[in-house]
Amino acid sequence: MSTVLAKSPALGPVLAAGALRSLGKRPSAGASYPDTRLVLPGVRADPARLARYARLCAFPAPSEHLPLPYPHVLAFPLAMRLLGARDFPLPLLGLVHTSIELARHAPLPVSGSYELTVYVSGLAPHRRGTEAAVVTEARLAGEPVWESRSTYLSRHRTADGSTPVSPPESPAPLPSLVSWDVPGDLGRAYAAASGDRNPVHLTRLTARLFGFPRAIAHGMWTAARCLAEHRDVHAARVEFRAPVLLPGVVRYGASPEGDRFELRGADGRVHVSGRVGEAS
Repeated sequence: MSTVLAKSPALGPVLAAGALRSLGKRPSAGASYPDTRLVLPGVRADPARLARYARLCAFPAPSEHLPLPYPHVLAFPLAMRLLGARDFPLPLLGLVHTSIELARHAPLPVSGSYELTVYVSGLAPHRRGTEAAVVTEARLAGEPVWESRSTYLSRHRTADGSTPVSPPESPAPLPSLVSWDVPGDLGRAYAAASGDRNPVHLTRLTARLFGFPRAIAHGMWTAARCLAEHRDVHAARVEFRAPVLLPGVVRYGASPEGDRFELRGADGRVHVSGRVGEAS
């Protein structure tokens, strides 16, 4: 595996270049992936953007430590540079974030200077195409303090020539605790806080270009909003099961033990399911 010391990438040009390269890529089963680590040292949280993110996701004001999902925000431009690279076999356009595992191994000071590393740990067949596993690591003074593992799905015909679309069965509902009104401008607000300006989240018109009737919420906002209900957690796994259309109403539920949670629509459809626990 080769290691590349990266400069701080501007997300807009990274996404634009990745989108253009997507036009010439045709995903297929058995694709290989670049064995490359991108490393970016000296990354710090911008206090104003961090405060905006915390308010939007209902975390307490971050006076001392970063919220558990926030290093993902800091590393997002680096991950998009990797996934949008010329030698990455799957097109960046249309990649769907399907899950994320988060683990904090030590405190994450707001003022910390972090070294971020991103790499693809593998590609795997999926019932709807190919799924890429992307690992992100954060170090502070050389010590690992945080890591995540995300899966991104590229839809295409599978080896048998079909494209299965039947969803897995929904689990029994967890006890509903609270309903949230999700405003129509949430996608633009989260984009301003996180830097993720994927057009599918911004307006009805741009979402329709990707097959949605209107804009959808960022999956990482739904994850963060759920994790904010748990306050100080060290580890979590979140599965993104269905998009949240904007505007809308969602219901947050949790198990009596507090270790499992979910987000459902007014029609009972599961949008997000997850589990919290201690980091290993």
